[in-house]
Amino acid sequence: MNTMPVLLTAEQARAELDRNGITIAHFCREHGLNKNLVSDLLNGRKKGVRGEARRAAVLLRIKDGVISN
Repeated sequence: MNTMPVLLTAEQARAELDRNGITIAHFCREHGLNKNLVSDLLNGRKKGVRGEARRAAVLLRIKDGVISN
């Protein structure tokens, strides 16, 4: 059975990071992301449609998708 991953709102994604004791800066270093971009996603200023913003949104579980290298 193929289940859909549970997507989070930006607020829930931020809370998930907090709950796990992960700062935005640490998350960004771990995944090679721009800290301002991730902050913009979590604050609703970016939607994560293309490129690095989309990759970040998928990693944060804000958007459904597959990340390929």
